Amino acid sequence: MPSAEHITETVNRYISLVAKGTADDIVELYADDATVEDPVGAEIHIGRQAIRGFYSTFENMERDNELTLLRVAGNEAAFGFRLTVKAAGSGMVIEPIVVMAFNEEGKVAAMKAYWSPDNVTQL
Repeated sequence: MPSAEHITETVNRYISLVAKGTADDIVELYADDATVEDPVGAEIHIGRQAIRGFYSTFENMERDNELTLLRVAGNEAAFGFRLTVKAAGSGMVIEPIVVMAFNEEGKVAAMKAYWSPDNVTQL
């Protein structure tokens, strides 16, 4: 099982990459057969290729990200963050709560993002 320190480092790297990285950078954090459900209730992206496609949708937008809360227990992490996205003269702030489960190799095995339109502020 990955250590709490490893999970914390991975979450911090994820936050950094969502702000400034590429889809390829982000997908390196995930296991080959990982799942992403963002937001919960939406289509579940299964495997690195599908996950890359999901993250590539905002790759060319101006992004900023701030971790606001992090809890690690066992092989999982729950965290809140504030993502600001700007494109074509408009923008929004999304404030999800994410739960990530990690596999034995320390890769993200599953990610679920809890948010709805109520958690989005238009800029």
